[in-house]
Amino acid sequence: MPTPPTPLAPGPDGPMMLRKLPLILGDTLGFLRWCTEAYGHVVAFPLPSLPVLLVDDPAAARHILVDNHRNWDKGTIQYRTLGLVTGEGLLTSDGETWRRSRRLAQPAFHHGTVERTAEHTVTAGRALTRRWEGLPHGTRVDVAEDMMATTLEVFGASLFGADHGADGDRLVRAVLRALDVVVRRARSPVTAPAAVPTPGNLRLRRALATLDASVASILSQHAARPRGDRADLLSMLLGARDGSAGLTPRQVRDEIVTLVIAGHETVASSLTWTWHLLATHPEAEARLHAELDAVLGGRPPRFADLPHLRVTRQVVEESLRLYPPAWVITRRSLGPDEVAGLAVPAGTLVLISPYVLHRHPGWWADPDAFRPERFAGGAEDAIRQAYLPFGAGPRLCIGRDFALLEATLLLATLAQRFTLTPAGLRPPRLLAQVTIQPRGGLPMHVRRRTAATARAA
Repeated sequence: MPTPPTPLAPGPDGPMMLRKLPLILGDTLGFLRWCTEAYGHVVAFPLPSLPVLLVDDPAAARHILVDNHRNWDKGTIQYRTLGLVTGEGLLTSDGETWRRSRRLAQPAFHHGTVERTAEHTVTAGRALTRRWEGLPHGTRVDVAEDMMATTLEVFGASLFGADHGADGDRLVRAVLRALDVVVRRARSPVTAPAAVPTPGNLRLRRALATLDASVASILSQHAARPRGDRADLLSMLLGARDGSAGLTPRQVRDEIVTLVIAGHETVASSLTWTWHLLATHPEAEARLHAELDAVLGGRPPRFADLPHLRVTRQVVEESLRLYPPAWVITRRSLGPDEVAGLAVPAGTLVLISPYVLHRHPGWWADPDAFRPERFAGGAEDAIRQAYLPFGAGPRLCIGRDFALLEATLLLATLAQRFTLTPAGLRPPRLLAQVTIQPRGGLPMHVRRRTAATARAA
């Protein structure tokens, strides 16, 4: 029997992993935190085929993602599994495919288009405001579902140039169903090849068929619109198809699906947890309300208000610290490297968890506490070194500025008019899927604020 390789770092052995299996499956984020608390900031997992490290060291994470990023690619099970849904979109692709897609998509995320996105955001926020105002005071709502629906409206208007209605809803639901299947697939120790007609694979095929049909319908509707209306990302992707560096129809499809995940679900997840944090921290909520009343005076926010919504932005950033939607980043080493003083061979798989890193006690004072004021100017070193809600380096999320703008303006639009309180006695349980979601949704009671400046705009 071959002798197992010597672990690169301390970590749980095989028997310990078996004992922790219920925690791994039921509370993945809790398991990762337990690992760093038990073994230190670089943890080795006992896989016989390749070295696997959990890295909770900010300098090492920056080395992998920024300083020596060319030696670390996305050839990992996380991205291969996501690729079953997204294909070779920006989220999962590497090399020249990624660089080409990034170049084509970049103009749509230029600062010149931000103001238009701000208008779409406030319009969607006011639509939800009208719906909540029509409910009896204290009505129970699922905040997670409402944030998903509202960010979908912003997503459609900003990225496709128009509300894509039923097709957009079918598209998003198909993406979420497909993601649910592939997340389960990634967590299973034994999975059948995608071609085998297992119940999970059949569900995935049905979801992908619906997804592809929805994309085809959106493209057809888009082609029928006057060319003068086409000032969106989809137009840029389609417009490049006639050139030698353009995208094929399949690549356009992959980018659309990628944007559903990166430009819709992530913002919805962030806002969902923001409402939970405000509801359980009344002092922070009071500071937020005071700013909104002073800056807005009861009117809807505008793009020009963003520099003055400092507390609102701090609330968003602190929520992203505690509940980063992209809770894990994985990379594979193409050649030997040194990580946190350890010599790692080619083929090493590294896991970097922003969820865990954002709770690093060496970088964050009182790391589990919700303290938006830490982003008022006193956390520069931590923000630069140990704050990765959008990744880092060349693969930094292309839509970061848009996501922060959208979350800030939606929060301002809604929080000036409403306060939400928990509907249950127990805190929500965390479900680590593609993003961090509250298990079973987030039921809360929506109540209209009584301040004079919170009146209808």
